[in-house]
Amino acid sequence: MIHDILAPGLRVVFCGINPGKSSAHTGFHFAHPGNRFWKVIHQAGFTERLLKPEEEQHLLDTRCGITMLVERPTVQASEVKLKELRDGGRALVQKMLDYQPDVLAILGKQAFEQAFNQRGAKWGRQDITIGETEVWILPNPSGLNRATLDKLTEAYKELDESLAARGR
Repeated sequence: MIHDILAPGLRVVFCGINPGKSSAHTGFHFAHPGNRFWKVIHQAGFTERLLKPEEEQHLLDTRCGITMLVERPTVQASEVKLKELRDGGRALVQKMLDYQPDVLAILGKQAFEQAFNQRGAKWGRQDITIGETEVWILPNPSGLNRATLDKLTEAYKELDESLAARGR
């Protein structure tokens, strides 16, 4: 079982689609060696050092957290059903209302669109909020995503810089 890493007062909660088999096996988020999440958030400035998946609780020290839309592990996110994403979207809204981080960063445009029944979403900051929480869409760091490490880092860095510019 993989647990959310949430606490009050977070700058950002990164929301993955669902755990892969490696994460399900180890119990840690973004545990597959091909997943670039930990490298990307470090290079984008969210962490001072490169964390390993088993050090995920240290994210709270940087006022970051992790959750997921769907708890069911799959080999590929494409195996997640629309109903699961919609149900996960409703549960995610409630979590964000409970914790009210500065930003919820959903990692994947298609997952966002399906979970929140939206069309034509753009990358970056969205027009919607959940209570006081801004919503951003960032590229998924999965090794299956063809985006380069530099492109991923650039997108995540934009979020970090936006938060820093507002003293968050």
